[in-house]
Amino acid sequence: MLGIIGAMDVEVNSIKNNVKNKITTVFANIEFVLGEIEEKSVCVAQCSPGKVNAALCTQLMIDKFDVDRIINIGVGCSLDENVVIRDIVVADKLCQYDIDVTALGEEKGLINGINVVKIASSPSLSEELEKSALNCGYNVHIGTIASGDTFIGSSRLKKSINKDFGAICGEMEGGAIAQVCYINSIPFAVLRTVSDGGDESSHMDYPEFKKVAAKQSCEIILSYLKNN
Repeated sequence: MLGIIGAMDVEVNSIKNNVKNKITTVFANIEFVLGEIEEKSVCVAQCSPGKVNAALCTQLMIDKFDVDRIINIGVGCSLDENVVIRDIVVADKLCQYDIDVTALGEEKGLINGINVVKIASSPSLSEELEKSALNCGYNVHIGTIASGDTFIGSSRLKKSINKDFGAICGEMEGGAIAQVCYINSIPFAVLRTVSDGGDESSHMDYPEFKKVAAKQSCEIILSYLKNN
């Protein structure tokens, strides 16, 4: 069964609307919708923004519904001048830019317990998503996606994350989902549609483009399910 996680209703409702033979279950105030899309078994959930919400949803999905792979979709900001609004970013690695124990001599972003800074996504799953995005006619980038519990809206923070981690896209959930999947040995992929530039204009760009971005994500997921 494929698990699909998005943070906001605009990101997951259109996917839920395509689910046939729906069964809805609620755990920890998270609604999980089970059924089929393109005759493939799916479990779709809205986790709400933030790393703790994302981690909770992911672990519940793994424990309760026995998913064998997870795709995280949603919107993100550009952290690289070559990545622009409406582009697609598929992560080859995920990091959490707001983990900082450098005062104790650790590398910035080091995730204690697994002792890595970046977690690699599933190469095959990510490649299939990339192909689906290209088939839908979108411009696709492959690279590091950085997660943190801050909406990135300043050039200073944007440049810092790009410099420290080489990240090309920023958001608030993927790194946590990657960590939970890694610990549970679940293949995963993270796809983001760019809704803003991660700078001082992001508060104006984000509301305008998030619906467009979410529509693109849904289109790519449906293409993936149809062809894989």
